[in-house]
Amino acid sequence: MIKIFGMSTCPDCTYVEEQVKNNDNYEIIDIGRHVKNLKTFLRLRDKEPAFNVMKRVGAIGIPCFVLEDGRVTLRPEEAGLKSRPKVDGSSCSIDGSGC
Repeated sequence: MIKIFGMSTCPDCTYVEEQVKNNDNYEIIDIGRHVKNLKTFLRLRDKEPAFNVMKRVGAIGIPCFVLEDGRVTLRPEEAGLKSRPKVDGSSCSIDGSGC
């Protein structure tokens, strides 16, 4: 099962969540729903090199995918999903660059 860390208020996350609705191959973990989920994500973010660029630019790094083999990626395509098209301009970042 692929774990997806995200938030219900993140447009990139909700785009991904729509793709996996009712698909038992994916587990959605909303980091804003419970502090336990946030702590789990922060432990992952603190140790995984996949987040280095995100931390450097001040981004959260969601949606985040933990693949079945344990690899961590921020690319939906590596989890068999599509990235949200950037045409609508919605974003979590103040500068509009992403989440």
